Amino acid sequence: MATSPTAAPDHASVPADDSAEALHALVLSSLEDDQAVDTVSIPLAGKSSIADYMVVASGRSTRQVASMANKLAEKIKTECRRTARIEGLPNADWVLIDAGDVIIHLFRPEVRTFYNLERMWGFGDTPATEPN
Repeated sequence: MATSPTAAPDHASVPADDSAEALHALVLSSLEDDQAVDTVSIPLAGKSSIADYMVVASGRSTRQVASMANKLAEKIKTECRRTARIEGLPNADWVLIDAGDVIIHLFRPEVRTFYNLERMWGFGDTPATEPN
């Protein structure tokens, strides 16, 4: 992840600021590194007061979903110095991570199709639909 010119050289892995954009970039990068499937980012600023972004992604199995959730929570803690709240980890069919400005939903594909959160927020009928 690139850092801004104002970031301290000895903290290159820490985002230069604690903004929603920095957290959002960290989330997307972590999910890409963990090979999440069909990642969709939904901007919520101006639409909802719960967060600035909602990210929805799938894992191929409950094991992958749990692993992605654990790694993401740890990265948020170490790199953004935030504590993320996690729900659904024991079953790992649908894991919700509340990182404050960014809400992350990690699903097994079948569960994601059933709930179809993207459609509720106006972003298509299938998990693969990318926001405009």
